[in-house]
Amino acid sequence: MKDLSQLDVKGRRVLVRADLNVPLEGDVITDDGRIRASLPTIRDLAGRGAKVIVCAHLGRPKGSVNPKYSLAPVARRLSELLEADVAFAGDVVGESARSVVAGLGEGQVALLENLRFEAGEESKDDALRGEFAQKLAGLAELYVGDGFGAVHRRHASVYDVPRILPHAAGGLVVTEVEVLRRLTEDPARPYAVVLGGAKVSDKLGVIANLLTKVDRLLIGGGMAYTFLKAQGFEVGQSLLQEDQLDQVRGFLREADERGVELVLPVDVLAAVEFAEDAEYEVVDATAIPADRQGLDIGPRSRELFAGKLADAKTVFWNGPMGVFEFEAFSGGTRAVAEALVRAQAFTVVGGGDSAAAVRRLGLPEDGFSHISTGGGASLEYLEGKTLPGLAALEG
Repeated sequence: MKDLSQLDVKGRRVLVRADLNVPLEGDVITDDGRIRASLPTIRDLAGRGAKVIVCAHLGRPKGSVNPKYSLAPVARRLSELLEADVAFAGDVVGESARSVVAGLGEGQVALLENLRFEAGEESKDDALRGEFAQKLAGLAELYVGDGFGAVHRRHASVYDVPRILPHAAGGLVVTEVEVLRRLTEDPARPYAVVLGGAKVSDKLGVIANLLTKVDRLLIGGGMAYTFLKAQGFEVGQSLLQEDQLDQVRGFLREADERGVELVLPVDVLAAVEFAEDAEYEVVDATAIPADRQGLDIGPRSRELFAGKLADAKTVFWNGPMGVFEFEAFSGGTRAVAEALVRAQAFTVVGGGDSAAAVRRLGLPEDGFSHISTGGGASLEYLEGKTLPGLAALEG
């Protein structure tokens, strides 16, 4: 993969595929982490005299214009962070985009409207996607792929445009790939992985692959209840994927055969309902009352998990331990995050809800070796899949 240093960008129009898919409440950005992660590449290009055209997606408008998903708030925040005006195009490849791009001087930055307002961006039809890619590529002379959170998608801006234009990987993508290689090729040991989140089905491939690589696998969050049920325990009203029980039993057997320590919660906060102010009690994970649901790992589990991470030399964490958005059920996620900060290890937070939790809980981002910007992309890489966006940049 070429990097930025190998591109001669002065005076040239450079299309940067960034990941600016930030959470919004109305038009207020509640977490600008992805915007800040994109700044180094944008600054590098602008500083070298490029005419920088940033493109990105936001949410799932499904190929039609929806003001709710406009990137206008992102353009405003990007201007503030760059301390420079960012021209905003009111469309993606239309008259506004062409006009804005034509008006760029060296070192100036523009942002196109949401890529996903165009049906061609996500189309499964190669011809339709290719037609949109040609229009997008027509705005620029060079392409830089820096949206790591989207590299696992076979989308026009990620996969097709770099096959049309001379291209390189942005600094963010280069860093992410270096980190993931370190996790997969020769990790320092003990190597521990913490997986949480709602569903086992979202992580089947990554669990299967990690069982061949890790020393310890800690399971929390909603997915833990399918593991507990697979061992024959009552999980009450907790989140459960009945259709995954056989698969999970297979994981339990394989972990045992390979000598991988598979750690599950020993106690949980069992609530009467899924609500921020729900009444709850701490119960053994093997005896959750039939009328209650586990919404977080309990105090003994937090201690157990922290202990299993204390001597690790490499840790990857993806997925919260409970409903961290509710203050009463955020303690397990906080305990794991704080254990990573304390660990004398190479610690990687695998994007998505885990990265959001770190920021929401007010933990120091520099307390971790790396916080990924791409949850799904990170997991697919660790699963051993070929990521279309990376394959295109390597071509």
